[in-house]
Amino acid sequence: MSMTLNPYLNWRTGAREAMERYQEIFGGELTVSTFADGGMEVEPAEAHLVMHAQLETPAGFTLMGADTPSHMPLSEGSSISVSISGDDGEALRSYWDGLLEGGTLTVPLEQAPWGDAFGMLVDRFGVAWLVNITAPEA
Repeated sequence: MSMTLNPYLNWRTGAREAMERYQEIFGGELTVSTFADGGMEVEPAEAHLVMHAQLETPAGFTLMGADTPSHMPLSEGSSISVSISGDDGEALRSYWDGLLEGGTLTVPLEQAPWGDAFGMLVDRFGVAWLVNITAPEA
């Protein structure tokens, strides 16, 4: 079993530029997927936006980020989400349930186009959370 707690930064646009700059600063390997790459439905003019970017640094940092399409809310001051991911589905679903209690569901925790279970919520304290449960290997 393994789990990871990572910061996840959000912008309306500009994620690619920011994440490339962080790579310049911290070094490491950057992977970037657009909404078009991920098969997500967005306005055609937004298909190039970053659905997910992840920077793995030599120091062991993991920094993730994304653009926020126009159909999704992005409030100033709440452009940071906390992401928890791993393969321990039982523990992660328990965390999900606890965080959702008294909170607001944003995206249901269900199978995503990339195969994992994924969901988003805002807890009762106003903190945005993302939970990704790795799909079992075939």
